[in-house]
Amino acid sequence: MRVAVIGAGILGASTAWHLAQAGAEVLLVDRDDRGRATAAGAGIVSPWGSKLEDGPAYRLLEAGAAYYGPLAETLRDQGEAELGYARVGSLVVPDSTADLDAAERVLRARAARAPEAGAVERLGPDDARALFPPLREGLAALHVPGGARVNGRLVAAALARAAEARGARRLAGSARLLAERGRIRGVALGAEELAADAMVVCAGAWAPELLAPLGVTLPVAPQRGQIVHLRRPGVDTSRWPTLSPLNSYYLLAFDDSRVVVGATRETGSGFDHRLTGGGVAAVLNAGLATAPGLADWTLEEVRIGFRPLADDGAPLLGPLPGLEGLLIGNGLGPSGLTMGPLAGRLLAQATLGQETTLPLEPFAPLRATVSKRAG
Repeated sequence: MRVAVIGAGILGASTAWHLAQAGAEVLLVDRDDRGRATAAGAGIVSPWGSKLEDGPAYRLLEAGAAYYGPLAETLRDQGEAELGYARVGSLVVPDSTADLDAAERVLRARAARAPEAGAVERLGPDDARALFPPLREGLAALHVPGGARVNGRLVAAALARAAEARGARRLAGSARLLAERGRIRGVALGAEELAADAMVVCAGAWAPELLAPLGVTLPVAPQRGQIVHLRRPGVDTSRWPTLSPLNSYYLLAFDDSRVVVGATRETGSGFDHRLTGGGVAAVLNAGLATAPGLADWTLEEVRIGFRPLADDGAPLLGPLPGLEGLLIGNGLGPSGLTMGPLAGRLLAQATLGQETTLPLEPFAPLRATVSKRAG
């Protein structure tokens, strides 16, 4: 079976690798769009404090976190050790005791059914700052030892290389989807047409323009995220935990004396690839309010990413009605780096006609359209 996967971000690369692992002939087509969410995102893999209500989307998020350990081990066995993945623990740092109490109840209940989360511990301000030294004085925290961080660029690149090592063919360029008589027949790159038995479109926020010529309106739009990178040479940040202040902002450290602060969630931004004064200020102000010890760190870089956000905020995964052989992987939004590898596995299973590890029906790509028709 030959499958074309469009898009080599973390979701597309994972889909390609899982397909290749299963013996499919894979074409991985990518045009490396500027502002790809995978490349810009800072990956906190610690879903247990998420504001998502328990339901299909949360179960996917939780399972995505659990999948990282086995995935990292398998990739290491295949020679891909550079993932930027490490279980460094996570701190949840609400501003008030009431919020801390509420968060603790949720965290403990979720961690009880997720062994990889570890035992949740309530820390006093001194113990919390010992783990994350720039933290504001007086902040108590909840510590989740199983929390992790990941470098999206490295994971996507490793998955793509591992797919190629198993025979996947990687192609650069702008794809055009080919279909006739209600089914996919292949993909065109310039004048070259490549036949395919199935296609998985993982083109992120750019997918709607790719699908429009087929008469498909995908309910996805770009949401701009501005993400700040700070560095202080000589400071060992390699074991600092990720930091979640129970709002849309977060902090996490990497091995290279670097702390990432993110991120804006600018719905309606379109593909406006600009750093804005208000956006950067919002990120810095939020980060420094939680960790004022970062104030004299060097502002090294600000990245822009366009998250693919579905109209209802939930993932779009699975077959597309009306076009046989076409599957969609999209709409992971701000959770893409946690969900992406497992979602790729699910898409590969669905493409090959296998039973999926989690049900995909709640994530039907055109569920809103179908619901309106049914109503």
